[in-house]
Amino acid sequence: MRAVLRTFGELSITLGLVMLMFCAYLLWGTSAYTERHQELLQRQFAQDAATVPGDGKLDSIELGRALALIRIPRLGAEYKYAIVEGIDSEHLRQGPGHYPGTALPGEIGNFVLSGHRTTYSAPFNRIGELQRGDEVIIDAREARYTYRVTSSKIVYPTQVDVIEPVPERPGKRPKEALLTLSTCHPEYSARQRLIVYGVLDGTQERRT
Repeated sequence: MRAVLRTFGELSITLGLVMLMFCAYLLWGTSAYTERHQELLQRQFAQDAATVPGDGKLDSIELGRALALIRIPRLGAEYKYAIVEGIDSEHLRQGPGHYPGTALPGEIGNFVLSGHRTTYSAPFNRIGELQRGDEVIIDAREARYTYRVTSSKIVYPTQVDVIEPVPERPGKRPKEALLTLSTCHPEYSARQRLIVYGVLDGTQERRT
C-alpha cells in the first residue's frame, strides 16, 4: 500500500508539472509566437503603405497580409497591433483578424474584427473595458480612421447577424461606416461572444 501511495504521489506531481508547463506555454509561448508575427506584419504594412500607388486605397487584400494597424488609447499608449486579413485559426494566432467580405476601413458598412482574449498575446482581452465615446484608431494605407465606441453586448456564437452591414439588421442597407470588435466570452471559454460596436467619427487623409 505504501508503494502504491508513493507511486500515486509521484504521478500526481509529474502531472502537475506537465499542466504547469502547458499553462505557461498558453500564456507566454503563444504570446511569443504572436509577437514574432506582429513584427513581420507591421514591417510588411509599412513597406506596402510606402509602395502602393495612387491614393493607396485597396478594393481587397490577400489573406494573411497586413490590412491596417489598430490602436485603442484607453488600453494604453503601447497598444498597437497589425490587423491581418482573415479569421481562420492561423490568422488569429498572428493578431486581430478582419472578416473577409465585410467593409474595409472607413467604408460605408460594417468593418468587423475578431481577436483572441486569453492566448496569442490576447489583443482583445480588455475590450470589455471600452466605454461609449472611446476611440478606436485604424491606420490604413490611405488614411487614419477614428471610430467611437457606441455600445457593447454579449451574444451567442449563433448570432451571426452582428457582422451584417448594419449589425443585427439583416438586409438593411448601411448608411454609416461602422465598426464591430468580437472576442470570446467569458475568458477561457468560447460559450459566448463579447461584441463592441463603434461608428466612424473622423478621417485624416495621408499626405503623399
